[in-house]
Amino acid sequence: MNTAGAGTRPYSSPKRATSAEETGRRILQATEDLFMQGPLADVTLGAVAARAGVTVQTVIRRFGDRAALIDASAKAATARVDSQRSAVPPGDVPAAVDNLLEHYETTGALALKLLAEEQTSPVLAEITGGARHLHREWCRRVFGPFLDPLKGSPDHDRRLAQFVALCDVYNWKLLRLDAGLSRGQVAHSLLEMLEPFTRRP
Repeated sequence: MNTAGAGTRPYSSPKRATSAEETGRRILQATEDLFMQGPLADVTLGAVAARAGVTVQTVIRRFGDRAALIDASAKAATARVDSQRSAVPPGDVPAAVDNLLEHYETTGALALKLLAEEQTSPVLAEITGGARHLHREWCRRVFGPFLDPLKGSPDHDRRLAQFVALCDVYNWKLLRLDAGLSRGQVAHSLLEMLEPFTRRP
């Protein structure tokens, strides 16, 4: 009879792990919610803990200090955006516009707030820098079939910059928030603006 390991069975509690994961999600969401409501300076460990319904010690045990918490919150939001925007196949312009608008309808306000405050914090500047890179790479991939024929010419970089500008959150803000267009009207507008650059022979 093999008694090796008797009394040393590894402790495993899926329920406890799920609960800890849910607590982590709640803390990250509280961090994001607080940032949306005020300046970054107001996103303190105490405020996050109170909003998430946990103690400050729980936040510290889970994420470390305030900077690490904000970094984790930013990474979670970035992963969410990356997953959502990666769903578009290259060359499908209507699908790209629909994907883009779904993204802006859910996170456009957060993006605008980050951009408005990026000069106030190196942390925010790093987050917006990463978001700009993600957006540019999304344009490069999604509009790849229209960019690839221009490779090797100065037109390539100019055309990529045009795609980046047309699909930028500020363009969405002008059409959706400032002009008050419906989501459908914004989609139609973007397709009209993109059409000269995505016309197939």
